Amino acid sequence: MTAYLDHAATTPLYPSALTAMTEALAVVGNPSSLHRVGRAARRTVEESRERIAAAIGARPSEVIFTSGGTESDNLALKGTYWARRDADPGRTRLIVASTEHHAVLDCVDFLVAHEGAKVTLLECGMDGFVAPETLRAAVEADPASVALVSVMTANNEVGTVQDITAMAAIAHEFGVPFHTDAVQAVGHIPADFAASGADLMSISAHKLGGPVGVGALVAGRDASLVPLTHGGGQERQLRSGTLDAPAIVGFAAAVDTAVAQRDSEASRLVRLRDDLIERAISLEPTIRPGGHWQRGDYSRRLPGNAHLLIPGCDGDSLLYLLDAAGVSCSTGSACQAGVPRPSHVLLAMGVPERDARGALRLTLGHTSTQSDINAFIEALPAAIDRARRAHEATA
Repeated sequence: MTAYLDHAATTPLYPSALTAMTEALAVVGNPSSLHRVGRAARRTVEESRERIAAAIGARPSEVIFTSGGTESDNLALKGTYWARRDADPGRTRLIVASTEHHAVLDCVDFLVAHEGAKVTLLECGMDGFVAPETLRAAVEADPASVALVSVMTANNEVGTVQDITAMAAIAHEFGVPFHTDAVQAVGHIPADFAASGADLMSISAHKLGGPVGVGALVAGRDASLVPLTHGGGQERQLRSGTLDAPAIVGFAAAVDTAVAQRDSEASRLVRLRDDLIERAISLEPTIRPGGHWQRGDYSRRLPGNAHLLIPGCDGDSLLYLLDAAGVSCSTGSACQAGVPRPSHVLLAMGVPERDARGALRLTLGHTSTQSDINAFIEALPAAIDRARRAHEATA
């Protein structure tokens, strides 16, 4: 049996989502069709939209369905950049955190290379936290040039939770829209779109117990966006394409379940997370957690994130050795798996490259149990020993 400790990459479907999707898959109908069957499909989509909106503190009209977090981030950044630049050619600067997911950073790189954008990267502390004052200084340097600010709610590698409300307020002081990638946050920690003050929020179903291939960009009614795709004009004419009604139904079911049990599940996962970290450190004092960690706390770190720095090892070696022992985990962002370079998140946090190469990301979710933690702890010493010997042999 595999101990699955990679929920930040994707988490298993909730039974409620699987049941809802299975039933919806048997129903015929294009939600854009005007006949009775099409209207029935549209009704399931709109009911799902209402449920998702209610769970995240948004209006139903603000929920724009996409294929997931990456598309939502791209629509938010490119769409806002183009709209703001077209309205004011001087609005060409993007301010983003240096620890963002590559769905944001690579999008920014594209806009810099092809659309004349400029970028200001916000530095963070050793815990991965971006101080709101850092954002204020970046905006104040030239407020008239800023097109958009984007800071993720919770980091996908080290789990650091940012003060999104404070940063959105700062952006708005200068009339700048604010986007947050909340893919890792929704369903795991409180995430309220209206209360946060954000203008745009990206979410993804498969990070919270829903299906792969569906997500949403929550866009305030005043958000100005240029669409990435053109065609049927669905989703406020911002995201053309036939909607995947069964996936959307599964998305809504997963959000309902995740939000309903969020607090109790967070308390359970924090206990497992802390047990994992403490037992790993007790195996060897040189092992330390990456990012902010305080026992019992999930106000500054995601409840299910247990990131470890293990010196003298290559993370990929540890991953494969643990995988052979029946433990599934990650060295960082799944989108960067197999790329032989240290995490940009850890480097931005000031972690030396030699230490960043020995990182493990262990993330827990609704299927995680004490036996998963035990399996990891039992497999870790042998994996470290073999990984270090391999590292020394190639050094």
